[in-house]
Amino acid sequence: MNSLPPRAARRCHNALNPLHSTVYFSPDLGTEMAGVGIEDSNAAYFAARSAALGAVGPGTVAATFYNFNPELIARHLPAVWDTASPETVLAARLRAADATLRRLLDEHVIASKGLAEAAELALRATEACTRHARPLYAAHADLPVPEEPHLAYWHAATLLREHRGDAHLAALLLAGLDPLEALVSHTATGKGMAPRWILATRGWGRADWESAQDRLRERGLLDAEGALTEAGTALRDEVEEQTDRMDLAPYAHLGAAAVERLTELGRGFLLTAFAAGAFPADATGRPA
Repeated sequence: MNSLPPRAARRCHNALNPLHSTVYFSPDLGTEMAGVGIEDSNAAYFAARSAALGAVGPGTVAATFYNFNPELIARHLPAVWDTASPETVLAARLRAADATLRRLLDEHVIASKGLAEAAELALRATEACTRHARPLYAAHADLPVPEEPHLAYWHAATLLREHRGDAHLAALLLAGLDPLEALVSHTATGKGMAPRWILATRGWGRADWESAQDRLRERGLLDAEGALTEAGTALRDEVEEQTDRMDLAPYAHLGAAAVERLTELGRGFLLTAFAAGAFPADATGRPA
C-alpha cells in the first residue's frame, strides 16, 4: 500500500459523497417513489435509504440514521412497506439515480472514459471496506453492482459513504454527542445543514434545538452566540479524525496515486453537478 498524505481519504470522500447525495435532493426521486405509491417526501427518503436493510421498523432506522426524531420515523415506518416492498423501492431509487445523473452531468460525461475510470477506481476502493459494526454499509454491500459506469460509480460512492457514515456514528458516540447535539455542533462548524433545513427534514422543533444548544454550552462546547468554543472545535476535529482512522482502509487499499486521481475525477463531476443546480443554495451554513 502507498502511504496516503494527511486527510487524503477525507478529501476523496468529500468529492464522491455529495454526488451520491444528489438523488435525495432530486425531483426524480419524488417522481419514481410516487410511481410506486409513496408520495410523502419523508416516507420516500426513509424508504429509499433504508430499503437495503429490508422491511425494517422505526427502531432500526433511528439507530442507523442517528439524527432523525424517532417520532417522525415512526409516522412512516413500517407502514411504508405495505405500499411498496424494499425491492421495489431499491429499483425506484436506482432509476432516480440514473435520471438524476443524466440530467446533472449530461450524456457526454455519462459516456466519458473518465467516468468509467472513476467507477473502476471507486469499486476497487470498496474491496477493502469491512462489514463488522457497519449495518448500512453491510446492507448495501449485498446489492448487485449496476452494469452502466455512471450507476456503478454511484453505487460505489454509496458504499463508501455508508462505510464512513457508520464509522462516524461510532465517533459521535465516543464524543458523547447525542443526535441533536451532533447536528447543532456540526452546523456551528459552518459545514453542516442550515438549521431551517434540519428542523424541516429531521423532525425536531425549535425547542429541541435550543435545548441541545444549552447542553453543549454546559459542556463548554458552544458559546452564548451559538459558535463553537475552542473546546468545541477540538471535539469536532477529533470526531472527524476518529472517523478518518476508521475509514482509512478503502483508500489505503487504493493507494495514494489512485486516490488522488479518483479525487480529481470526482471533484470534476461534482462541480458539474453543482453548476446544474444539484443542491438548494440555502441548504447549508451557520444560523443567520
